[in-house]
Amino acid sequence: MKLNSKPNSKFSYWPELIAAPLYPLLAWQGRRTRAMTPRLPEASDQAYGLWHGNSSADSLRILGIGESPVAGVGVANYEEAITAQLAKALAGKLDAAVAWQALGQNGARLSWARQALPTFCQEQDPTQAQPLPAWDLILVAFGVNDTTSFCPVNNYRTELQSLLDELQMLLKPSGLIVLAGVPPMQVFPALPTPLRQVLGMKARALDQINREMATSRQQVLHLPFTANLQDVRQMAEDGYHPSALGVSIWAEELAKTFLQNRQEK
Repeated sequence: MKLNSKPNSKFSYWPELIAAPLYPLLAWQGRRTRAMTPRLPEASDQAYGLWHGNSSADSLRILGIGESPVAGVGVANYEEAITAQLAKALAGKLDAAVAWQALGQNGARLSWARQALPTFCQEQDPTQAQPLPAWDLILVAFGVNDTTSFCPVNNYRTELQSLLDELQMLLKPSGLIVLAGVPPMQVFPALPTPLRQVLGMKARALDQINREMATSRQQVLHLPFTANLQDVRQMAEDGYHPSALGVSIWAEELAKTFLQNRQEK
């Protein structure tokens, strides 16, 4: 089902309207926050792996595509990042082999994904001699960088629609795409007031697009962000990214959502 090109909510542009008169203050707070916040690196090890046994033809296959949490920012390595942790959670619950692969970039916006995906697919099979194996689960985790850059809701909707069109062609018939909820930036420890409130409103507006997409498409789910960002144990040292504990809790919620819904959509 196609979505209307116009926002469903009259409140979609409130963040921009509120931010406009506050722009000098918000811009100063943004620059100051970037200067004071430690810049954590991406994971540098291999962005793929297997949990629970040897690879086999019937292994569950998971792809994560997204911004810094997918790229391993805030944790020690890719095995502690969200794609691998989701695979680990499912391997334990299903007592089955789960292969995973992460396609992420620190600072990435949704528009980056559609540029990166063709290259990624080409790298999986440079000869293109046979169709690539399809994925059982694709995690899509964007929104923070689109929020901080104030991506217009219509642009975000268009990019997400196009990305989902491409990703659904990579799914198994029984597979699912899970759209991770945009985090509530109004509670990010690293952000000052009023910047955090304005960004929180913008994050909600973009996450509403995620919800609309999930309700309008087969094989697409939306999982609201439920982590407790005020629990310092769940946040990395920069107060901006989830820690290994925060990622593992998030992964458990994603795994439950996948298992509860894979037979229903």
